[in-house]
Amino acid sequence: MDYSLHARIRAGDPEAFREIFRDHAPLVHRHGVRVTGDHALAEDVVSLTFLEAWRLRERLLDHEAGPRPWLMGIAVNVLRNTSRAARRHQAALGRLPARDTVPDFSDEIVGRMADADQLAAAQSALKKLRRTEREVFTLCVWSGLGYAEAAAALGVPVGTVRSRLSRARKRLRGLAEQELRKCREPLPGPGQVQGGRTFAARSYEAHEETYG
Repeated sequence: MDYSLHARIRAGDPEAFREIFRDHAPLVHRHGVRVTGDHALAEDVVSLTFLEAWRLRERLLDHEAGPRPWLMGIAVNVLRNTSRAARRHQAALGRLPARDTVPDFSDEIVGRMADADQLAAAQSALKKLRRTEREVFTLCVWSGLGYAEAAAALGVPVGTVRSRLSRARKRLRGLAEQELRKCREPLPGPGQVQGGRTFAARSYEAHEETYG
C-alpha cells in the first residue's frame, strides 16, 4: 500500500488534512450522532477530533486501512470526554434551585425526525452495555469498521475486539427482546412516540448478518 498520505499527515501537510477531512468527517459525524443522539454535539465531536488529529499527527502509524482507524480512535476518546463533561453538567444542574417549568417542544421536534425514536431506543439499550462493549459495537456495527480497524482505533488486540463484540451481542439479544415487548405495550400517556422500538433488535440483526 502507498503510505504517502500518512507521511504527508505526519509532516503536517494542510492539503493532506483537507483530504482526510473530506473523506472521513461524514463518518465521524454519523458516529457522533448515533452515540450522542445530538447533531450539534456531533459537529463539535468532528471539530475536536480533527483538532486532536492535527495535534497528534506525528503519532499516526501506517495502517493498511488508511487513517480511518486512527481518526476513529481519536473520536472515541473525544466522545468519552464529552460524556464525562455532560454528566458533570447534569450534576451541576441538579444542584441548582428548582425553577418554573420551561415548555417542552421535544414532541414537535421528534415528529419532524423520522428516526429520532429509533435512535433513542437503540441508545437506551446500548447504555446498558459496558463502555468497552458499547464502543466496539458502535465502531463495528454502526460505523462499519472491521475487527482490525476497531482494534487499531481502540488500541487493543483483535481478539479483544472479537470477545467484546461477542459479549455485546449476547447482552443485546435480551435487550432486543425487551424492546419487542415494549413495542406491544400500549403507550401510557400522550406525547410519546410509538414505533421504532424494534431498532435495537434491528441493530442486533444487522450485527448478526455482518459478524454472525
